[in-house]
Amino acid sequence: VRHILCEKQSKVLEALEKLKAGVKFPDVATQYSEDKARQGGDLGWMIRGSMVGPFQDAAFALPISTVTSPVYTDPPVKTKFGYHIIMVEGKK
Repeated sequence: VRHILCEKQSKVLEALEKLKAGVKFPDVATQYSEDKARQGGDLGWMIRGSMVGPFQDAAFALPISTVTSPVYTDPPVKTKFGYHIIMVEGKK
């Protein structure tokens, strides 16, 4: 799971526009995310119950994709931490 987390909706919407313009997910995460930015937004493997509800629901609903051709949450997901753009690179 990778994500871009922004406290402000305006900032996460800017990040979303970069993704739509074709900028790679890790590059947008490094520039915009307020969490895990140095890892390109990589959270590693996640299991059910380890994430907040809205994040978990969105993550498990997404298909597997790649950073070069990402499928991500649009609109961003709101949690108590802020706004997330989420993508899933693999499932076990």
